Amino acid sequence: MSVLADAWYRNAAWLKLLRPLSALFKLLVTRRCRRQRQYQIDPSPLPVPVIVVGNITVGGTGKTPLVIALIEHLRQAGYTPGVVSRGYGTQAPYYPFSVQADTVPEHGGDEPCLIVRRTGAPLFIDPNRMAAANALLEQHDCDVLISDDGLQHYAMPRDIEIAVIDAARGLGNARCLPEGPLREPPERLEEVDWVVFNGQVPTQLLSLPPLANVPVAMQLQPGELWSLQGKRAVAPADWSDGRQVHAVAGIGHPQRFFDTLNTLGFDVIEHPFADHAHYEPEQLTFEPELPVIMTEKDAVKCMEQPPAQAWALPVEACLEPDFLSALLKQLAARSAQLMDKHNGSQAT
Repeated sequence: MSVLADAWYRNAAWLKLLRPLSALFKLLVTRRCRRQRQYQIDPSPLPVPVIVVGNITVGGTGKTPLVIALIEHLRQAGYTPGVVSRGYGTQAPYYPFSVQADTVPEHGGDEPCLIVRRTGAPLFIDPNRMAAANALLEQHDCDVLISDDGLQHYAMPRDIEIAVIDAARGLGNARCLPEGPLREPPERLEEVDWVVFNGQVPTQLLSLPPLANVPVAMQLQPGELWSLQGKRAVAPADWSDGRQVHAVAGIGHPQRFFDTLNTLGFDVIEHPFADHAHYEPEQLTFEPELPVIMTEKDAVKCMEQPPAQAWALPVEACLEPDFLSALLKQLAARSAQLMDKHNGSQAT
């Protein structure tokens, strides 16, 4: 996939050979979307509003830090959020499955486990997100749900859609799979409520019509490094174990993490892995013996057998105040509509 992804983002000429397959994929996606929306009898079968955070590209864009930030901001505004997720690449003991702080990533998924450990929010996983949502609401008194990914899961009702784009990579060649990295055509972005750019919004992307609707900039700010072997934490500026380190990133765009470490003054030996990679101890044993710094998403998969001198670097999503205010206003209006509908159904 790395060879193909590289071709997508440098717009390799040979990708045109895949255009017939890309056209077929686009046709099937469009038909599936239209069919599921057409036969959705009740567009809002859930009693609480749903915020879907997703993307239209293959690979990571920064959805998880955004979900964590939304949970925190919603709580500050008086909401009690819950989270649903597919649980990509996991095999839970049963479904729907409630992810707890001590759930192993093999059962709960690396991103759901990270979200629960960082926020303590109730989170259920199920390939059927509606089943996860109903189970969560049966067991927890939540007044808003966040769907971690699921922009293309049209069986899941949604009241607010947020699409996240990696500002450094954009939409690649803006072609659908397999010619390009898109799960849906670029025009899909015309339908979402918010387009959030992870990083500085490129001027050339803002000129594209599908990206003209409410672009929002999100900056990921690194926090304190914490040790996987204990409860030690240290600010990057106070790091005293030498500036040369091994860096591990099993995320959709590993270079983003390596660039962050370089910006913090580290001399990085890069070790990129596939997104959602599962590690064996020998995979994280490097020469020369140096501290190992990994993403927090990778760290949750290495807690039982952490590498020697292993550290995790968390990041915080910083969002524009105007975006948060407008989002809360939109959410309040939708919550009132659903409450009126619920009260009306009870009266009849």
